[in-house]
Amino acid sequence: MRTTVEELLELIDLESIEHDIYRGQNRDIGTERVFGGQVLAQALVAARRTVGEGREAHSLHGYFILPGDLDLPIVYFVDRLRDGGSFTTRRVTAIQHGRAIFNLSASFHAEQEGPEHQADPPDAPPPEELPSELDRIRDTAERLPPDIRGVLTQDRPIDFRTVDPPDLFDPDPSPASRMTWFRAVGTLPDDLATHQALLAYASDYGLLSTVLQPHGLTVRSEQIQVASLDHALWFHRAFRVDEWLLYVVDSPAASGGRGFGRGSIFTRDGSLVASVAQEGLTRTRRKEG
Repeated sequence: MRTTVEELLELIDLESIEHDIYRGQNRDIGTERVFGGQVLAQALVAARRTVGEGREAHSLHGYFILPGDLDLPIVYFVDRLRDGGSFTTRRVTAIQHGRAIFNLSASFHAEQEGPEHQADPPDAPPPEELPSELDRIRDTAERLPPDIRGVLTQDRPIDFRTVDPPDLFDPDPSPASRMTWFRAVGTLPDDLATHQALLAYASDYGLLSTVLQPHGLTVRSEQIQVASLDHALWFHRAFRVDEWLLYVVDSPAASGGRGFGRGSIFTRDGSLVASVAQEGLTRTRRKEG
């Protein structure tokens, strides 16, 4: 029987259907639409398939255009924009029902020498002292809607453990910041491209939830409509997603029906390996009647 992390690896192992055209399947995680991190990871994999050895992704910028249909595969078209002396640039368009649902620009770089510095990580309790989000959800499963209870309590490929987590159903207003440890549940292959794709997948977790914390809301609150609008990710150093990583997120602003979140991802020994930024829809639903 396959483990959930093996299923995730299969999910990002795209089918090649034509030159620079790939097809990916979907995994339902209870969001009623394709998880944004999945599309982000698959698009990055599609771009990487067209890049030669010796160059790894250093940045990507994606726009979520339409909700993804869980019942339909996603087709990824890669445009080879530039192959330069040090940098390679790709554009990826994700298609469903004949329409673009997502667009990604990604840049790849041959590693070179230069000045180095980084911000220091915050103090955080070790992950072993924190409960997993999945265990917290399973402990309150009777409060979940019956139609999605099975999906939300299923085994997960990535273990998330948040420091001082808010109540899952009725949170009190709290500062717009959070720290979450995460790692893949199992051992991954050694190639950096796989770890970058899975970090892209995980990086869509918790950003908009942090935006909503000062308002005592969650992404499942009925009075708010939430969706990712765009997502940016920068890779600074090599890392492994099957070792604990600390995701430090804050939200400096929300207005006009949109909220902004940003994050830093550190290894357990304090190396800053990636930075993240995302804007999302945080629109108040109109009352009927």
